Amino acid sequence: MKITPVIEQLRAYAPGFEQRVAGGLDWDPTADSAKLEIPAAYVIAVGDSADEPSAQNVITQDVRDAIDVCVVLPTVDERGQSVVDVLHDVRAQLWRALVGFEPDPETGPLLYDGGQLLLLDRERVVYRYRFYADLQLGRWEQTGEGKPQTWQEWQLAGLPALDGIDTRFDFINPLKDSNVTTPGPDGRVEFTTRENLTQ
Repeated sequence: MKITPVIEQLRAYAPGFEQRVAGGLDWDPTADSAKLEIPAAYVIAVGDSADEPSAQNVITQDVRDAIDVCVVLPTVDERGQSVVDVLHDVRAQLWRALVGFEPDPETGPLLYDGGQLLLLDRERVVYRYRFYADLQLGRWEQTGEGKPQTWQEWQLAGLPALDGIDTRFDFINPLKDSNVTTPGPDGRVEFTTRENLTQ
């Protein structure tokens, strides 16, 4: 998923960070390079995971995109006791800003996945809150909207529209025919029909 809409959402609806929200691809380099005043939040693109295809005749997969919101808060003790209650309030603020928010048209709403301590020292605490959104890969064939997402859909999109069905009949036991020595299909079409699907 795109993290820019998430960053903008947090800047607008998480006032506790005073718009000090940035993004990154991984926490370690972000922690070394981005030095926002604290309290601050960093939206990190974690990655995605996919389920096996759910159908045999069409390729569709459920995909889960995950992001971390790494919150950096000041602390005055090595145990982190001074920020435990603050982290509880920050989590509630993140829930209000993000749970149910849809970052882009392809993904579903963001949902909460859990939190974890990343760093604790005498100056700051970094706590990670993970959110995820589900999407379906390969939905173009079912909806016909947007662009094809898979190679199978790309191929199907290139086919001409089905405007009719031609049927050719070759009888299994044709009428007595001197040219046929055994009964059965002889490869000759006895008659054809056409069903038009367009008006």
